[in-house]
Amino acid sequence: MSDHTVTSLAAALKNGDASSRELTSDYLKRIERAEPTLNSFISVTAEQALAGADAADKARAEGRGGYLTGVPLALKDNFCTQGVKTTCGSKMLDNFIAPYSATLVEKLDAAGSISLGKTNMDEFAMGSSSESSFYGAIKNPWDLSAVPGGSSGGSAAAVAAGLVPAAMGTDTGGSIRQPAAFCGITGLKPTYGRVSRYGIIAYASSLDQAGPMARTAEDCAHLMTAIAGHDARDSTSADRAVPDYAGELDAPLAGLKIGLPQEYFGDGLDPEVESAVRDAVKVFEALGATVRDVSLPHTRYATSAYYVIAPAEASSNLSRFDGVRFGHRCDTPDDLLDLYQRSRAEGFGDEVKRRILIGTHTLSEGFFDAYYTKAQRVRRLIRQDFLDAYNEVDVLMGPTSPTPAFNLGAQKDPLSMYLQDIYTIAVNLAGIPAISVPAGLSNGRPVGLQILGSHFAEAQLLNVAHRFQQATDWHQQRPAFAKEIV
Repeated sequence: MSDHTVTSLAAALKNGDASSRELTSDYLKRIERAEPTLNSFISVTAEQALAGADAADKARAEGRGGYLTGVPLALKDNFCTQGVKTTCGSKMLDNFIAPYSATLVEKLDAAGSISLGKTNMDEFAMGSSSESSFYGAIKNPWDLSAVPGGSSGGSAAAVAAGLVPAAMGTDTGGSIRQPAAFCGITGLKPTYGRVSRYGIIAYASSLDQAGPMARTAEDCAHLMTAIAGHDARDSTSADRAVPDYAGELDAPLAGLKIGLPQEYFGDGLDPEVESAVRDAVKVFEALGATVRDVSLPHTRYATSAYYVIAPAEASSNLSRFDGVRFGHRCDTPDDLLDLYQRSRAEGFGDEVKRRILIGTHTLSEGFFDAYYTKAQRVRRLIRQDFLDAYNEVDVLMGPTSPTPAFNLGAQKDPLSMYLQDIYTIAVNLAGIPAISVPAGLSNGRPVGLQILGSHFAEAQLLNVAHRFQQATDWHQQRPAFAKEIV
């Protein structure tokens, strides 16, 4: 099972070589065997999954099946899923049963896919290592002493270990791409507004974007076809037609113009990561692409701007978790103020508290203009850098992360942890799409190549990534842990 992709499973189901019931049962068994070690799931919805699989098999037998009908997958635990516990990896929501489903969940249900459960994550999507979850740290299947990246670490680890062929993640500053790189899988962060945010528990509303995580770009293309599109319930959703992502995968790359941002190849980049990325670029040159150096001069300010804007929005979004309407409530409060204070103090972890405090400070009187307004101006300059670059090149390429996966517990300083997203954060500030694909190994741990595109250029990114995967086999590599689960 660890070698199967969404594409191969869809073909097997279409040809009658397997039933959804068989596939779902096999994956549930793998999850049961792996989870005591990996900790990639918070909730496993076996009963619902098997019932959905039976319905999918019936639909196919009656000729009503679509491409994804009967294909198992998983959802990051910040997608509201009706009747299923939805926690955001936090004690605050440990008892929350979602009364409705996110638009993305509804779309996947309508496509006939089968959710096996909700994956573990950094608390409220705040983190780069998946160590801040109330439910414990997740391990990287490539090396159980390493982190899987974050915040979508559970989704990445589950796919890498072959517990599911694909999973959904969210990306606020790299939370799909960085764990995809650390776990040797493919992860796509779409253009802001391309996939509805309705029903996703918000971290930073102007930055959050949902996207697919799978083994291949081809898999991501089929998943994007299912989840993309306008949603009237999301005021930030783009009202644009959804292209045939899979139909454009095999377009030739002759004449493709690739830009290498010089800011992505400076101090702090691991030499082996740089070597792997430059070797990957040579593959594109052999496929007919041309390469040139470009500059994104305001990249140096991206991390600073992000850690003003994102905590500010988090401070606002998380104010609703007060122990009154829903979420954790402290025992025997003395009064309403005590209820608020102790419920939030008990319900939130350290990293979430840290970002709420930063955000509340930057939004306060006397600091709003000095920090928040200035950060938004810098954000506009960062976006313009990308627009200027895309006047000269078609796509940009560089490392997804400055290093391979680091060891559990290794990053004790929050600032050091924040710098793990140095190459991914600007993408969210600009609202553009980007994809991370496996491009090598460093001491047995995967290296990710990040490919960045202009707004709504997901089809082009998927095409570029797919042609790279046709010419290389890094995406076919499997961790030993996945092979040991039998």
